[in-house]
Amino acid sequence: MGNDPSRRSTGQAGGFALGRQMTVEFYDCDSRILADAGAMEKIFLDSARLSGATIIDSRFHQFAPQGVSGVIVISESHFAVHAWPEHEYAAVDLFTCGEGVNFDKAIEVIASGMGCREWVISSLVNRGIVGNNGLERMVPVVENRDCRAFQLSWKSRYEQTNAEALSCSIDICECKAPDFGTPEFISNFIKVFTASAGFEPKGDLQQTGNEKWCDFVQLLENGRLTGSVRKNERSLYLDLFIKGFFDPRAAAEKAVSILGGTYYRMQPQVRN
Repeated sequence: MGNDPSRRSTGQAGGFALGRQMTVEFYDCDSRILADAGAMEKIFLDSARLSGATIIDSRFHQFAPQGVSGVIVISESHFAVHAWPEHEYAAVDLFTCGEGVNFDKAIEVIASGMGCREWVISSLVNRGIVGNNGLERMVPVVENRDCRAFQLSWKSRYEQTNAEALSCSIDICECKAPDFGTPEFISNFIKVFTASAGFEPKGDLQQTGNEKWCDFVQLLENGRLTGSVRKNERSLYLDLFIKGFFDPRAAAEKAVSILGGTYYRMQPQVRN
């Protein structure tokens, strides 16, 4: 599904532009694919080729512990992507300087490859407008919102909303740590994780479970840490609540490093 602002009437007569740029938001994607630079590069190479673009080069980088950024250089301009597996989200930029590239086909291939369940075209902009007196000095219009109203860090979000606490759900998948899921493993994980994240345990760790799963609760001086281990899937689902501020991404990256996870997802929320 999608929302295409290019189908809105602008009321302007046809003109000439040096290029056309489309930005697309891909939601509810497969986190495993978004965390794999090789898989993402193949998807975008396929999208460029099948959309009619002429491929010149490609560069994709895999971040640690996860995340992918990449660009396909085409003779018509470029396809670019920045992926956040933890949010099942990818931001895509399609730019063409010719009419031979089919954006609809490119989006179809990208969405299918990433296992995307919903996408939205967030902008479609003509770049480099040429008028009778040469290149016009025009600034692309941002419709309906001021992008400066959105913070780019959870610290800014926390402070500007006068929040009193922060919570975060963190899913760590395909954990490779030895003895995963045993009571001893969970106890050791809690000790290492809380120490590295700067949290102070309060009271005893509580665990319940069987051969397939284990749930645990650890109270903290300023909050609590709860979790559920799925042993067969080698996944750990954490819920962290802190009265005060903590960096949710840093906490998630510490957890995935300790557990040897392949990728993670997270959902932070400021609490007022």
